[in-house]
Amino acid sequence: RGWLLGSKAKPNGKKPAAEERKAYLEPEHTKARITDFQFKELVVLPREIDLNEWLASNTTTFFHHINLQYSTISEFCTGETCQTMAVCNTQYYWYDERGKKVKCTAPQYVDFVMSSVQKLVTDEDVFPTKYGREFPSSFESLVRKICRHLFHVLAHIYWAHFKETLALELHGHLNTLYVHFILFAREFNLLDPKETAIMDDLTEVLCSGAGGVHSGGSGDGAGSGGPGAQNHVKER
Repeated sequence: RGWLLGSKAKPNGKKPAAEERKAYLEPEHTKARITDFQFKELVVLPREIDLNEWLASNTTTFFHHINLQYSTISEFCTGETCQTMAVCNTQYYWYDERGKKVKCTAPQYVDFVMSSVQKLVTDEDVFPTKYGREFPSSFESLVRKICRHLFHVLAHIYWAHFKETLALELHGHLNTLYVHFILFAREFNLLDPKETAIMDDLTEVLCSGAGGVHSGGSGDGAGSGGPGAQNHVKER
């Protein structure tokens, strides 16, 4: 499956705005939640529940919720407004089943993600639902790749469409979903800190009181949200 081959960061064709303010970091916006529940408690593996079953159930739920969250702003995410799948100083590319890089707009990228994940979560050989069926040995690896691409979608919503999310008064839903997703991923090591470093500034603010999530960055400023992070483009 081409989407499993990953993506690389490339120049997004626009001059980075080093001083651009990130509205989603404004205190009045980061406080917005739809619940005060401590998600750190919610993400822990319950007793007598199989790890793969827990990963499968939550991954499927996050897929549906992130897909729904994106649908609320999808009319604003077009080939004209979002010519690339960009987040901060990073552009994500899609790779087909032959490993060929596919140049695509943000809505096309998101469609690739959602279509691919939909196929996986409905595949009985990958996400078994019938009694006696076993999870494949590569299951955790597949879950990690799913989470990586779902993270890209969440990050793009914040970076490119927070203004629309705010206008729709759905930023509380977005913040709550982000906190739950990040804490779950950190609980089971499903996301590489280098992958999520691009949103470390938001993660620190939203999750500091929801389980003690700390930046996984290397301390070189990349992804920290400071001016230095805007002046270069990383390739992963």
